[in-house]
Amino acid sequence: MTNLWAGVGRCDITPAPGTPQGGWGAQTHQRGLGSDLPFYATALVVSTSDVSAVIIDVDSIGFDKEWTVKIIDTVAELTRVPREHVRLSCSHTHSGANTFRLGAISEGLDMARQYLDGLPLRIAGAAWHAQQNLKQVRCAAGTGTCEIGVNRRFKTSTGQMVVGRNWNGPVDNTVRVVRFDDLDEHPVATIVHYACHPTTMAWQCQYFTPDYPGMARQVVEDQALGTCLFLQGAAGDVHTRRGHGGDLQVYRRWGKLLGLEASRVATGIETLPRRETFQGLMPSGATIALYKETPEELADPTVSVVSRVLELPLKQFSPPDQLDAETKELLRELESLRRKGDDDEIRLATARVTQSGIQSELARQFFGKTHADWQLQAIRIGAVALLSIPGEPFVEISQQIVKGSPFQHTLFSGYSNGGFGYLPIRTAYEEGGYEVDVTPFSPDAAEIVVSKATSLLRELQEL
Repeated sequence: MTNLWAGVGRCDITPAPGTPQGGWGAQTHQRGLGSDLPFYATALVVSTSDVSAVIIDVDSIGFDKEWTVKIIDTVAELTRVPREHVRLSCSHTHSGANTFRLGAISEGLDMARQYLDGLPLRIAGAAWHAQQNLKQVRCAAGTGTCEIGVNRRFKTSTGQMVVGRNWNGPVDNTVRVVRFDDLDEHPVATIVHYACHPTTMAWQCQYFTPDYPGMARQVVEDQALGTCLFLQGAAGDVHTRRGHGGDLQVYRRWGKLLGLEASRVATGIETLPRRETFQGLMPSGATIALYKETPEELADPTVSVVSRVLELPLKQFSPPDQLDAETKELLRELESLRRKGDDDEIRLATARVTQSGIQSELARQFFGKTHADWQLQAIRIGAVALLSIPGEPFVEISQQIVKGSPFQHTLFSGYSNGGFGYLPIRTAYEEGGYEVDVTPFSPDAAEIVVSKATSLLRELQEL
């Protein structure tokens, strides 16, 4: 029988007070005051005799391709695991350190760079530590339901598509949980997968927070269910039912609700199921049936990894030089307003810089190109498939992939292995809105992802 091994490692990556905080165009402050909860990078290594995979959960809004490559290369070098077998996933909290819009920072840029510079070795250290903790395990999965998310594509009475609350829009309330136990059935690690934007804490909040994923993780670990990893789902058009505020209790509440449901599911998972055999009867006040329970090992565990580079079709972009010049002019206006200290004007100017900067960055990456290379990675652990892509896929994409998957448990995620970019479904392009305005992709992209993902899952099943 093939043995399954797993180990976990973790490092603290909490930003220091004064580190630039990022994630909101309406934000007037630049530096964060401190952290409400710790920030972590958590690594899970799963192995058989011939295959290893590293799954990393980071409390961060995300990293561009340059920093993603640095982190993954450092992990691969230290662990000697092939880089195609390393998955770097971000929770996508919007109230963490600014790790992706350094060009807009005029105060504390040295701290932002120092924070980023320290991450590759720290994250790689967590993965290396997980390797040192490998022990033989069993793995099983289950699902539950948590209703903290709502579709965020809201059409106003004038027909404008904005980021709000669309109570009739698609949402996935499924909580997917994977539990790893040692051979004595003691939890080693628990994966919690859920699809919802961590935008509870917004431009008003000057404290770093891991948002609801950090709180959910803490709740699961408080229930003695091993080290918890949170894997963000396809949350491109879903956010929390109440958010965009500054009340720290709100994100803690959402995280507690999710964590308690995940804990309930994890507690009910049996990694070593038992077969019952009727043994006879015992007379008592009532006649009681007696059973013998015999542990039954699950099918041989399988760990396999498949990675493909998709060619996703792009929109057309204006020349980057023109957009860069516009962004630089808006930055000069913003700096002038920051010196005057008018918060309302600063907020509006920051929003203009953010919007212009997004378009400039897209043009620099994709001007003149027809397709973008986009990684699709699948990790199989027995009956569980962990499928991921970069960027921010709409929840409908995940629902189609899960429906067509041959696996009993399919956890589809965005926000993995670097890169930013919304991945809307075709009908969203007709409706317009923020996600469509800032996506680099053409309307055909989502259908390609669904088709290639389901094919990859079928291929993974045969390995």
